[in-house]
Amino acid sequence: MPRLRLLVSLIAAAFFAAAALVAHAAPVRTAHVEAELVSERGAFIPGQPLTVALRLAMDRGWHTYWQNPGDSGLPTTLAWKLPPGMRAGPIQWPAPRLLPVGPLTNYGYEGEVLLLSDIASSGEIADASTVTLAARADWLVCKEICIPEGADLTLELPVAARESAGETTALDSRWSAAIAKTRTSFPRALDGWTASATAKGSTVDLVLTPAPGAAAPVDLGKLRFFAYSAGQIEPSGTQELSRHEASWTLTLPVAVQRVGEFTRLSGVLESTAAFGGNGRAAQVDVPLSGTVIAAAAPKQTELQPLPLAPAENALSLGAAIALALLGGVLLNLMPCVFPVLSLKVLGFAAHGGDRATMRKHGIAFAAGVVVSFWLLAAVLVALRAAGAQLGWGFQLQSPAVVAGLALLFFVLALNLSGLFEIRRLLPSSLAGWSAKNPYVNDALSGVLAVVIASPCSAPFMGAALGYALGSPVGSTWIVFTALGVGMALPYLMLAYFPAWRAKLPKPGAWMVRLKQLLAFPLYATVIWLAWVLGAQLDNDAVARLAATLLLVALALWAWQTMRAGGARAWGAAAIASLAAAIFVGWPVAAGVTSEGPRPSVAASEPWQDYTPQRVAQLVAAGQPVFVDFTAAWCVTCQVNKRLVLNTDTVRQAFAQGKVALVRADWTRRDPVIGAALAALGRDGVPVYVLYRPDGAPLLLSELLSTQEVLAAIGTLHPG
Repeated sequence: MPRLRLLVSLIAAAFFAAAALVAHAAPVRTAHVEAELVSERGAFIPGQPLTVALRLAMDRGWHTYWQNPGDSGLPTTLAWKLPPGMRAGPIQWPAPRLLPVGPLTNYGYEGEVLLLSDIASSGEIADASTVTLAARADWLVCKEICIPEGADLTLELPVAARESAGETTALDSRWSAAIAKTRTSFPRALDGWTASATAKGSTVDLVLTPAPGAAAPVDLGKLRFFAYSAGQIEPSGTQELSRHEASWTLTLPVAVQRVGEFTRLSGVLESTAAFGGNGRAAQVDVPLSGTVIAAAAPKQTELQPLPLAPAENALSLGAAIALALLGGVLLNLMPCVFPVLSLKVLGFAAHGGDRATMRKHGIAFAAGVVVSFWLLAAVLVALRAAGAQLGWGFQLQSPAVVAGLALLFFVLALNLSGLFEIRRLLPSSLAGWSAKNPYVNDALSGVLAVVIASPCSAPFMGAALGYALGSPVGSTWIVFTALGVGMALPYLMLAYFPAWRAKLPKPGAWMVRLKQLLAFPLYATVIWLAWVLGAQLDNDAVARLAATLLLVALALWAWQTMRAGGARAWGAAAIASLAAAIFVGWPVAAGVTSEGPRPSVAASEPWQDYTPQRVAQLVAAGQPVFVDFTAAWCVTCQVNKRLVLNTDTVRQAFAQGKVALVRADWTRRDPVIGAALAALGRDGVPVYVLYRPDGAPLLLSELLSTQEVLAAIGTLHPG
């Protein structure tokens, strides 16, 4: 008998050792998480519950989310695939941690977490030596960026007979102690306390009172309430604790965006100090009395996710000034500035060789440019202080501004074509004042030059603007002044150095033809602005703009006819045409669209629409990504597309390098794209970034060349 018992013991020991080996499955590794299913016991016993945990081990600095993720995020999910006769219970969540991210407050886990589920069986499992538990796990893992990840997980356990339950229960595995420790972090019942909740509009008072006979604690530490359901308590709101005699009141802010019914206050109450017999986390589930209303939204309630490249401002103020000065000079060569440049050249020719007059006109124009840059800086600084995501060229993100500029340039072009004379349209007193103050006209032309130039980002401007808008107000002012001086510098030099004007022909009849010729760049600008408006709104908006321009032209012609000695009926016709133009053009100024949802700008292959998450997913999967930050109103962007990005050579290079192409369209204001540009140290478009899986993101210049793009792609596979 002793020998028989020894033999049975050896067989049982061998069985249990084999079971432990079978139960241990290799974990699955994703980009930032190690995941696996682990069991509390080393064998499955039919008819007895079994606790299985999803183990998630996050990389340093990364986190996953609780059942209520807080301001942002997604909870982890488990979809079980179990043998017949088995069923899985819900996830049992350990108490969460507070995860502040900027102005947001999220709930979740860092490091390692075990999410427990109980597996029950009917006891009628098919005769088999092993059982396989399978589940699909999906989670969102975040740091500065968020990446949806998931894995198909399996756990194979030996099936033990009921007779050996006592011995098997003691067996496990390496995970029994960890699972037992996780259970100690579960919220406990709120023993020794009575709780009540009362809604008072946009706040809820959770009142905790020691049970009769229990002594009131001296200090509860810092309390934090985590609601089980989203859309009830605002995660990032302030929770205030106060004491009234023996009771404690935790005032909770109601969610800004209310979701579903709110008739009970249910969640986890955590303390920095243990209170009563509840440890540091206790469950709260009490009826809610009173009236609940959604809280008012704070000035800034969300933080847009950042791209893979954080802002790194390595510029000094001196370098930013130099880049701004050079960028301002080059801004004169940008396509969108050409019409204003043409008008100034015509003005220089008209003034001939009068040195003093030329200098005064040059100074007046420069003053208009610099003051306009100051005003633009003031608007940008003020709006950014209010939380708006704005950048260089922000005004052309408004359909009303685009339509207004189209009207302005159309009227200027009609004037240059000879349809009307501005002096004849104005009252005689105002026309006389304008003639006596020509330098005011020069200053206003400088203002116009800045307004139309702001959609263009010249070389060297991007880094300077990024520095300016991310620096103190004084530095911002200095950099914008340098931009204005740079833009006005060519005209000042031309005004102060007569020898440079020697090649200009003498005033004469040719100037009439030149004036008419210069109208055509303005007409071309109107066509471009109409195309921008169509990209922002729809085709109906373009048709309305065209009809508005036609009616305005009719009104100007009729008024000119009356002023030239025609009947007063022409004046009435002019007023009627102008009223009709306002009626037709008003929906455009209001941004009204007639079409349904607009198709995605990057809907056609091979370009994808931009989101920070999409870029992060592609890079995490080992794929390089080229992001084109662009806008329909950015002429430089369109030139780069046609001359570089859309060429066969560049397309083939992208395909050979297996580069994913992503387009971030900023034609209309988009805070996500604005935040991404700010994170890259830029405040305008175009911006081109090549994200490389094994290297730092590579910023390309604003004026692209085929050679530069090919060289950037070559860095993906050096040698």
